[in-house]
Amino acid sequence: MPTKTLAELAKTIRSKNAGTDRITFDVVFHTREDYEHVKNSGVLTRETVAALFKVDDERIVDFVNFDPAHAIKFTFARPQPSGSPGEGDIFGCQQYPPLLDIVVPVD
Repeated sequence: MPTKTLAELAKTIRSKNAGTDRITFDVVFHTREDYEHVKNSGVLTRETVAALFKVDDERIVDFVNFDPAHAIKFTFARPQPSGSPGEGDIFGCQQYPPLLDIVVPVD
């Protein structure tokens, strides 16, 4: 079965702060067809995100399939507040790379 990566199907994949104690992720697609395909494939769900980022499901505070923008958005609680000692990404903008290589089956 042929596949593509999420990076090949999405227009934008990013992460950023959502306050001092949360990081939010956006996966925005070029077309409604690509968005619907990924949404319906089951490769990007609350459960797969928790496994991919090695976080407990409870830390994912929001997971939204936002149809009007052809986007999948999710937010999880940081293990420690942004800017606190030992915290490695003050702006939350370097957390998205694990999403890039998600394999999506295509027809």
